[in-house]
Amino acid sequence: MRAALAQARTAFAEGEVPVGAIVVDAAGTVVGAGRNDRERTGDPTGHAEIVALRAAAAALGTWRLSGCTLVVTLEPCTMCAGASVQARVDRIVYGAVDAKAGAVGSLWDVVRDRRLNHRPEVAAEVLPDECAALLIEFFATRRVR
Repeated sequence: MRAALAQARTAFAEGEVPVGAIVVDAAGTVVGAGRNDRERTGDPTGHAEIVALRAAAAALGTWRLSGCTLVVTLEPCTMCAGASVQARVDRIVYGAVDAKAGAVGSLWDVVRDRRLNHRPEVAAEVLPDECAALLIEFFATRRVR
């Protein structure tokens, strides 16, 4: 999670919503990293998880990320939860809960839907206060008072 937080801090410095993600293989080696980059790229799919999953797939030479874990500072949205299922990651570890758009147990629970052919394990709320603090700070600087 600390490596994902480092990605989130970089996103913050770049003016992006501070969400960071990494993908680690079964040995615990980081095979992909990403941070939100929607503002910089103008890409609506530029979420940290998508960026990290793409990097991991490129590094491993396959879209099947079996044996891998996605670690992300904020609970994934429906797009990112779905991408994690499609990538066949074994587990998702996330920090802050996203009560407004979370799709890994909060608002929706995409990854545990029994109708899907793959259901990653989930470890929720890992360093949640540290992950949430970065988001709170970011949005506090952008609110009109």
